[in-house]
Amino acid sequence: MNCPKCGSEAGDTARFCRRCHATLRFECPSCKHEQRQGGKCEKCGVDFLKYIGAVVAAKKAEADLVHERIEQRSSMLKNLLMIPLTMGIPLIRDLFVNSRKGRSS
Repeated sequence: MNCPKCGSEAGDTARFCRRCHATLRFECPSCKHEQRQGGKCEKCGVDFLKYIGAVVAAKKAEADLVHERIEQRSSMLKNLLMIPLTMGIPLIRDLFVNSRKGRSS
């Protein structure tokens, strides 16, 4: 087989061109089907870029949710430790605000 980018000779099992490093075999991120061109999967029809974009967006949303929970816990702990100085007012406010968010959701 020849490289589509530079035209140099490449083996049938090669994943990349030795000369220009162009990708010669693509793997579908959804069904793991291997094919010679990227873009859309020949087997299941999934668009590679859209699929990867959706996966990345889902992972980012999940990470943001975890970060928000950690932020709430650290704020609660900080307010708990500050009770002697603030008389617990921020802690009571946080508890009241979080309980209202839970009821409205």
